Amino acid sequence: GVGEPKYMPIKDWPTLHRLLTEALVSYNDLVSAMNLVLFEDAMMHVCRINRILESPRGSALLVGVGGSGKQSLSRLSAFISSLEVFQIQLRKGYGVLDLKIELAGLYLKSGMKNIGIMFLMTDAQVPNEQFLVLINDMLASGEVPDLFPEDEVENIIAGERRK
Repeated sequence: GVGEPKYMPIKDWPTLHRLLTEALVSYNDLVSAMNLVLFEDAMMHVCRINRILESPRGSALLVGVGGSGKQSLSRLSAFISSLEVFQIQLRKGYGVLDLKIELAGLYLKSGMKNIGIMFLMTDAQVPNEQFLVLINDMLASGEVPDLFPEDEVENIIAGERRK
């Protein structure tokens, strides 16, 4: 990311453009090349997404035509907020159990290792409507039912108490 999170009031577009351009250059150097044009609307969207990501349990549903920059702006916002980005990689036979296994890993990583994660999912990554049930549970309560077996939950709790 771009360092310690801090609130900085920005009073004009050139200042915001300079800061976001610096963040984009850092992203391109450290993560991967992203060809992004930071016009006014894009900068406003980055600020909005970033504000959501910085909020406790922040989540967003971005709607727009394909190729309009939703993923790129989200990735830049996550970088600014020093969050890892996780996106499922669909493969043949990928099902609800696979998604639950990956979600369990994310919960362990974020909860036990205190690593901030942005879960990025597109409509193309929903081959089964049951995926949406899991995502809805995660967004509504922060919990996914039966994500961990009971004995594993006890081991996780015991491990955390020992810390």
